[in-house]
Amino acid sequence: MKTILNIIWLVLSGFWLFLGYMVAGLILCITIIGIPFGIAAFRIGVYALWPFGYTTVERHDAGAPSCIGNVLWLILAGWWLTLAHIVTGIAQCITIIGIPLGIANFKLIPVSLMPLGREIVKTDQRFGAR
Repeated sequence: MKTILNIIWLVLSGFWLFLGYMVAGLILCITIIGIPFGIAAFRIGVYALWPFGYTTVERHDAGAPSCIGNVLWLILAGWWLTLAHIVTGIAQCITIIGIPLGIANFKLIPVSLMPLGREIVKTDQRFGAR
């Protein structure tokens, strides 16, 4: 089922969100200071391309630099990527078939707001030993 949802997602919104994250990552990688943010954008972009079957978990070893980095991310790129997820999620929830896709968009909002200190894992590995 998740393969079918991922294909529908890719056609309707996943590719465009992926492109948004890739553009944000390229822009952020222009400077040396922005490279960690660019890498985070690339990581989330791949997650936005195939969201079904994956989830995010908090990394407990992330400290104060992740917090400061998340504030900078929010100012630089997070707010407009989050806005894209909100608009796309509302548009997809209009139809009954699009509700799972809209929920997936809303699932991506926390990681698009604050990506540092989070890790993307498969849903069956969520509680496994890491």
